[in-house]
Amino acid sequence: MPDHSSPPDSEITLPRLLGALSDPTWIGIVRVLSDGAERGWGQLCAPVAKSTLSHHLKVLREAGVTQTRQEGTRCYVTLRRETLDARFPLPPAGAAVRGGRRRRRRARDPARRAGLTAGTTPPGGTGQAAVLRAADR
Repeated sequence: MPDHSSPPDSEITLPRLLGALSDPTWIGIVRVLSDGAERGWGQLCAPVAKSTLSHHLKVLREAGVTQTRQEGTRCYVTLRRETLDARFPLPPAGAAVRGGRRRRRRARDPARRAGLTAGTTPPGGTGQAAVLRAADR
């Protein structure tokens, strides 16, 4: 019998969680499960083969996003919302985020400072000396 256990709460890491949400199919499964209802694997209408759906659910389960319960020959999946909310709390919607705009770093490349892009010729000719003259203007 396959192991359908989810990792303990303390082993759920943010990189694994974000990795488990990096595929559109995985996000779609999470969206379907976000209402809190337990769903059987057959109720998840994903546009993939059953073996591929099984892999997708395994990735989500091993990352700690979902929990799978087996009952006879059927498996049921739920979203571990309370665990994820407790482990990775988000600020309330509309809360101000500290920081703001970062200052833009100046380009170190003289051609970039001169506003040149690939395929353009600096005024005054080509070559490094002309680029440096254009940067000094």
